[in-house]
Parts: sequence; structure tokens; C-alpha cells
Amino acid sequence: MTTPPPHAQQAPGSPSSQSSSSSSSPSSPPPTPPVQLVHTAAALRDLPRRTGRRAVVMTMGALHEGHATLIRAARARVGGEGQVVVTVFVNPLQFGPTEDLDRYPRTLDADVVLAGEAGADVVFAPSADEVYPGGEPQIRISAGPMGTLLEGASRPGHFDGVLTVVAKLLHLSAPDVAFFGQKDAQQLAVITRMAADLNFPVEIVGVPTVREDDGLALSSRNRYLSRAQRRTALALSAALFAARDRLTAEEALRARAASGGQAAQRRSAALAALGEDRAAADAHAVAYAASALPHGPSVARAAAHTVLDDAAQLDPPLELDYLALVDPSDFTEITDAYEGEAILAVAAKVGTTRLIDNIRLTFGPRAAPGTKPHATTASPATPATPAPPTDPQGPLGATR
Repeated sequence: MTTPPPHAQQAPGSPSSQSSSSSSSPSSPPPTPPVQLVHTAAALRDLPRRTGRRAVVMTMGALHEGHATLIRAARARVGGEGQVVVTVFVNPLQFGPTEDLDRYPRTLDADVVLAGEAGADVVFAPSADEVYPGGEPQIRISAGPMGTLLEGASRPGHFDGVLTVVAKLLHLSAPDVAFFGQKDAQQLAVITRMAADLNFPVEIVGVPTVREDDGLALSSRNRYLSRAQRRTALALSAALFAARDRLTAEEALRARAASGGQAAQRRSAALAALGEDRAAADAHAVAYAASALPHGPSVARAAAHTVLDDAAQLDPPLELDYLALVDPSDFTEITDAYEGEAILAVAAKVGTTRLIDNIRLTFGPRAAPGTKPHATTASPATPATPAPPTDPQGPLGATR
């Protein structure tokens, strides 16, 4: 086991640097190297890099299974020869004046244990003074037009703060690949765009949302919910799933209509004349699908709104901030004529806790296997960023 470099320390609960009698037994497996906990940029730089690639997972702490999934994905990508760095930093720049910066949970000891168990090698937990040594930075990265929509409209300046700290942490950690959760879809999109537009030599990878058994998306803020509030909060995922299911049903009707066409309309009229109400209703639905213009986005929105409207009548009620069906390339609302992948995103408050969630939906003909998707179907989780360079230069020229 290597001795931690200066300023580094072993994580709580990590194996001692002294081998016990049992660990020295020839039949025992070698001890697992402890995760290194570092608090300064200098200590992070002093850590020896491994021969493989370096991955980073950025968090604000209060880690849960969703974060563990990100860490495991990072470990799987870089393998045993690579290095996984987890950052834990509650970034003050992305909290508004009325938001929960002081209330945000801080559980560093537990975070380090979870990170190590999930496969991290290093936890970088800097202070605000370490990240912003001169106080709040006078120069920040702007998220542009995408940063003013949805979350950006509800939380002005939020994404500028996100991009500024992500850029700094990419600069300090100098990774080859960075992992972010798809639950924060707009955040993933603006980070991906920043990496592409500013030529960061890092691959941005989106990892699917992790959910509780009841469908609620995992979030550090879920711990604020009472039992009754949690029941109401389930409406977020229920609304998204209702939209998905309604869209699937409409696609099935269209598939049946494609094989029937005018015959479906004639069958509907004939069955109605015979008094076969249920069969006639089914045939009418197929006939309508055959004759109607595509309207999947409107149907998906309506299905989701029905669930959210019902949740607004609960006790405690759901207070909807927004429900939006957007193009993932720029987060603008799509029309009924849209074809390709879209993101259905929702944000709402239950009590004082604000929650977000989203799912991806596909409208219109799906791309055939092996074909290049249309630009509107590009996913923010698969950016067209430059390949990592072979020279030892990190983002913004940081030496690795």
C-alpha cells in the first residue's frame, strides 16, 4: 500500500496501513487500497496518476445510490488501470439568495465511505476558499440562451454558476472523461455544450436516472420530504410515465392504422351501424389515427398535465413550476411536427422542497439501424467533443 502524499488522508473506515495478521496470511486476498481524501488542489496534483485514463464524478455531497451508479460507471469505463476521482463541493455560485445553501446536507464522512465502496480512488473535497481563493470570481462562464430557459428561468444565474465551477473542477482534476446524471438533463446539456464550444479535451458521459422502487428519482433533497409529501412527490414520475405510456399507445394505434387505412374507417362505420359499440370504438380509434395529423407531443403533454393537475389537489399539494417538452439540443419547446428524441422535463415544489425529473421520448419515425440521426435527435449525453489528447495537457492547458 502506498503512503498517502502530503495533504492526503485515508478515508474513515479505510484499512490501516499496517497489515493485520489475517491480512498477511498467504490465503487472504490483498487489502483494498483506501480511497484518498484530499482537500487542496496541491494535494490533488501530488497524487500519482495511474497508467490508465482518469474519470471524474462531480457531486455536491450527500451521496446516495444515484451517485454510486455514476461512480461505478466511471470505474467500469476506466478499468482497474484507471483512476476515479469524486469531487464533493457545495457550490455557492449555483444557489440563489432564497435557496437552501445553508440547509443543503453535508455528510462528508459517509460520502467518502460510499465513494470508496462504489469504486472511487480519490475524493476531492475542497473548501470554498480553495475553489474561489479571491472570493466570488469576477469572471464566470455564461450558459448562453439555453441557460435562461426552464431551470435557468426559475433560478436566474444558476447555470452560470454550474458551468463556472465545472470548468474549474475540470481544470483542477484534469480528467479524460467526466460522468453526470441524466436526471439533471438541462445541466448535462449545458455542460456538454460548454465542453464542445470551448474545446475541453474531455468526454462528457450521461448516466441514466436512478429511481426508488416507487419511481421517485433519487435526489439528495428527498430526505427533506415527510411521508405525506413523498406520496405527493410521486406525481412527478407518474406524470412522465403517463406521457410515455400514452405516446406508446398512440404509436400502436398508428401502426395498426398504417395497415388498415380507409378499411379501418369503413369498418368503424359498419360496426357502429350494427350496434357493436366497443368494437366500433376501437375501430374508430384506429381510423382516427389513420386520418389525423401527427400530434404525439400534444398528447404526451396532456397526459402528464392530467396527473399533475390531480396532484395539485392533494394534501399536501404539488406546486408545479413547469412541464416542458423540449429539443435536447437547445431546450426549446417542440411542436407537433417535431420528429426525433425530445426531453419531457418537470419541476415542482412539495412543501418547501423543489424537485425535478425528466424522461426521453421519441417522436416520428425512428432512425434505421446504422443511419446517422437528424440533428434534432442528438442527445446531450453523447457530445461531439474532441477526443482526449495524447499529450499530458488537461483542460485549459492544465498539466496532469
